[in-house]
Amino acid sequence: MQIYTILAQLALVSVVAAAQPTVYLIRHGEKPSSGNGLSAAGMQRAQCLRSVFGKSSSYNIGNIMAQTYKADGSRKRPYDTVTPLAADLGLPVDTSCDRDNASCVENVVKGYKGSGNILICWEHDALSDIVDELGAKKDNVPSYPSDRFDIIWTDPYSYDAGVTSQTSEKCPGLDS
Repeated sequence: MQIYTILAQLALVSVVAAAQPTVYLIRHGEKPSSGNGLSAAGMQRAQCLRSVFGKSSSYNIGNIMAQTYKADGSRKRPYDTVTPLAADLGLPVDTSCDRDNASCVENVVKGYKGSGNILICWEHDALSDIVDELGAKKDNVPSYPSDRFDIIWTDPYSYDAGVTSQTSEKCPGLDS
């Protein structure tokens, strides 16, 4: 009888863990000096993310979000940045939230019932707003540096701790 109790507890722990994803936030890839889309370096970063967050990584991505883009191609860099990764993982890219609608992102994150963690790729200026909206204490809401494209923010469930770590994607040829 004791083995069944232990198995039931383990099953409950795995269900609870699946319902409590960690959120990883990244900035879109590098942009050209003018116009929309990604630069050559940005396209290289998009390819690199396939290794950083792919199936063999420890990130265990189960949901990918990028801001809604416009028909004219503006605001599409986040989507373009994560599309190769999403294809590798067999996941759609959720573009249901506008760049400036952090409460929409919060609703998606807190309503997520799938397995795995959540990767959010957004414009750098709005990443702090998302972490804040998820419930972080003000001291744990950094500003994403405007001169960096490689930082991964980690915001673990219950999201009130905010960004608990910042690491580099370490894309060869792009990041030191």
